[in-house]
Amino acid sequence: MRRSLIATAPALALGAAMSNRAEAQTESDDLPDATSAWTVFAPVPPPPLGFHDVKGKKLSLANFRGHVLLVNLWATWCGPCKEELPTFAALAPKLKSFGGLVLPISIDVDGVAAVRAYFELRGINNLPILVDPSGDDLDMMQTNGIPVTMVVNPEGKAVARLDGAADWDTDKVIGFMKHLAEGLKPKPDDFTQA
Repeated sequence: MRRSLIATAPALALGAAMSNRAEAQTESDDLPDATSAWTVFAPVPPPPLGFHDVKGKKLSLANFRGHVLLVNLWATWCGPCKEELPTFAALAPKLKSFGGLVLPISIDVDGVAAVRAYFELRGINNLPILVDPSGDDLDMMQTNGIPVTMVVNPEGKAVARLDGAADWDTDKVIGFMKHLAEGLKPKPDDFTQA
């Protein structure tokens, strides 16, 4: 059942690309600031995501507790994912200064091989290769579509979510993540557009 959903996922992505929002996202410059599109909420336990690193080690979000996380489900065949991935790559080194991490979890059926080839072709060398070829994390996130991104605070609680592509390399995103890392409660008005 899961494999058939993943096999039909390109069609789902194509359908999403035909919506008004996706049509407006044909260029990276056209991606909205993530803070203008995400939903910020009171801290809640995140879904129990499971994934593997490049060496096949099983991981969960608990392995990264103590860090502010941007957790993104994506795939190499997903058009909107390809548009936003460079913004994660640009953001990753900026988050490191205060312990923030970007965790891009690919749902590609070909797993590490697909992501490694994709990263090499595009010169992405500062994001970890993390995979969930079973696609089970789609169910955990209660979505059939990608990209989907979740912000997790250092205590391991989810505090924001965005379904769809956005520009994550912005001052507002960095400010929000830094507030979380410092244990401050971000003021939603500072990180969302009215």
